[in-house]
Amino acid sequence: MGDTVRTINQKTKLIASNNAWIEGEAIKQLEFVSNMKGMTRVVGLPDLHPGRGYPIGMACLSDRVYPALVGSDIGCGIGLWQTDVPVRKAKLDKWEKRLRTESDPERWLDRGAELIEQYLLNENVPESLQLMISSAHSAWGSVGSGNHFVELQKISRIADESTLQQMSINPNQVLLLVHSGSRGLGEAILRDHVNEHSHAGIEPGSASCKDYMHRHDFALRWAGINRQVIAERMTAALSMDTTPILDVSHNFVERKEVEGHTGWLHRKGAVPTDKGYVVIPGSRGDSSYLVCPTNDADISLFSLAHGAGRKWLRTECYGRLKNRYSVSELTRTSLGSRVLCDNKELLYEEAPEAYKPIHTVISDLADLGLIKVIAELQPLLTYKSVSNKDSKRSHSHRREG
Repeated sequence: MGDTVRTINQKTKLIASNNAWIEGEAIKQLEFVSNMKGMTRVVGLPDLHPGRGYPIGMACLSDRVYPALVGSDIGCGIGLWQTDVPVRKAKLDKWEKRLRTESDPERWLDRGAELIEQYLLNENVPESLQLMISSAHSAWGSVGSGNHFVELQKISRIADESTLQQMSINPNQVLLLVHSGSRGLGEAILRDHVNEHSHAGIEPGSASCKDYMHRHDFALRWAGINRQVIAERMTAALSMDTTPILDVSHNFVERKEVEGHTGWLHRKGAVPTDKGYVVIPGSRGDSSYLVCPTNDADISLFSLAHGAGRKWLRTECYGRLKNRYSVSELTRTSLGSRVLCDNKELLYEEAPEAYKPIHTVISDLADLGLIKVIAELQPLLTYKSVSNKDSKRSHSHRREG
């Protein structure tokens, strides 16, 4: 444990071995968070990396609510489905062709509007939030930019066959992984809060806190439904049927008791350990891991790494890689998988080299007894964005993703 858990200051721990790639700037951001008013504990995870003022791959417990520590993509997370397609029948050429012709968001606007209308009827939503949702209409059911993706995967290694059977997962079937969030709604909620309160925390029980938490909880549910719609879009385009396995968010805040102290547990790029099984994804050219969290997780604030974590800043990627890889080379990985991304800048930003090795992250968590690996998942096809240049429809309103 001593080699994996580092003490940064009295309130702050870092869970990462000496083999983990942890930037000095990320440590500084952790220390900054620990000095915020009302902060009681801060934990950095093995995928820790610098963010815009606050680190990503972090959990912290505070007596106040800090919307900025949740970030702009409230509810961002991972959903996993099992398809009815055997791995032996995977047809990458066919899938790529169909996704390039069938993934037009306009084909799904009617369905998106229907879901929005039904959802609003069942929720007590402030008028301002309804306006935010309406403005995000064209983004409903779309993946988004940055590190968001949809991935068709296969199980490449089974570590715990009995648990896999208990989860009713057929290791011979293709899996579908969706990583996305609240698609602009969380950003609008955070922007409203920052405009009024800047980055200061808000007192629990205050009108401002109640209003933020109502919006936050709605965005959290919204993000989960958005992942469902994305899965529907993908599988409809590929004529697949699916069965849901799990859905877990990694950007949110909740009331939590930790070692006798009840406070507000913020997770920014951190997976909860008390919501069931989780998938920790690697880069587009690396494995993902299906894991079972342990119950003894006080040391990590009941949180796990949410992925591999970035190694390079986005602004550095093109310069580092332009002479090593062409655009076409980045659409194929060393694992033999495909990457569908017609945004050249995003393709370089999301290259496997820009991320830390996932096996180090998983090893650090497993060595500390925080997880038990169930299976290793290997990408077959990763969807980021396509241009649909051949489509006759107008795309004037489209947002990237």
